Amino acid sequence: MAVFKRGDVWWYKFYFAGRLIRESTKSTSKTIAKTAEQQRRRDLEAGFNNVTESRQQRIRALREIIDEYLEGYKLRYRSATFAEYALGHVSRLLGAKLIVDIDESSVIHFQESRLREGAAPKSINEEVRFLLKMLGDPGEIVRAQLRKKKQLKLPVQNAIGKAFNDTETESLRTQATKSKSPHILAAFELARNAGLRDNEIKTLTWAQIHFESKFLRVGRAKTEAGEGRTIPLNAELYQALLHYRAWYEEKFGKAQDEWYLFAFGRPMPFDPTRHVTSLKTAWKSVRKNANVKGRWHDNRHTLITELAESGAGDETIMQIAGHVSRQMLRHYSHIRMNAKRDALDAALAQRSKRPKTNNP
Repeated sequence: MAVFKRGDVWWYKFYFAGRLIRESTKSTSKTIAKTAEQQRRRDLEAGFNNVTESRQQRIRALREIIDEYLEGYKLRYRSATFAEYALGHVSRLLGAKLIVDIDESSVIHFQESRLREGAAPKSINEEVRFLLKMLGDPGEIVRAQLRKKKQLKLPVQNAIGKAFNDTETESLRTQATKSKSPHILAAFELARNAGLRDNEIKTLTWAQIHFESKFLRVGRAKTEAGEGRTIPLNAELYQALLHYRAWYEEKFGKAQDEWYLFAFGRPMPFDPTRHVTSLKTAWKSVRKNANVKGRWHDNRHTLITELAESGAGDETIMQIAGHVSRQMLRHYSHIRMNAKRDALDAALAQRSKRPKTNNP
């Protein structure tokens, strides 16, 4: 048994399965320190023998596992930006813990810490999802325990979003045209006229744009339902992409198929083999100058709303927009019903204006 004092606080130190365990008891009592050391040994032994996997894996620091997981993730997926962002917070708050110490209380503590930092519940849920998936079997055990107690996911406000009206859209387009960002106008048109998600826009390559046939193909997407969908280029989007390609080729030379439309670099792009990490700064400026309130994602929502108002069915909407939640489809069904009702009311009003004629 090895306890020692640092200042007024007692610590314990011992080796477990070849790894040094040195931790503070946060107590000024030597007796309590000895008891804490014994309890810590028992906890490690229980966790060490509880799950059927490599025992050495269970006593590694979480930070080491995160680094290895991200290396593999980058090989499997085109973009690891969000995974790096999500697991960066996990590593910052839990990275020093051993895998054996990650339990349901650790996850709850992580959730509460991120809430105090002002993170959105949706983002925290994604971070926890990455954490538990990365842990494998132990993560599944923790997931089941949290689900049973209804603490796995933080409640998220399921706001559909707003649809910009024609005046707001034109104001946003005008300010995007004036923006110093070379990206933002083309990106805006991709969201507004093709319904692409933020990550789909950022990771778009020139190989996915077919100018002669006037369509684009979405590669990776949020779900399997969005994989490989093709979207026609309407006149506004086609002209915006032509204009952007002219600027791009003047900057980088002839666009290569594997290059990203929105090249990496600030304040001006300089590496077309890497994609831009964020459009938020430029969008915030455009929105402010246009005096319009709304999220970037609302450009996509506006297009889907217009499709629903035009009478497009669920299948057509999903072929263009990819995966759409059931809640959104219910919302758009309501929009379609209103559009039909307005059309019928307009027809009735027009009929009532016709002069009445008497049949002979």
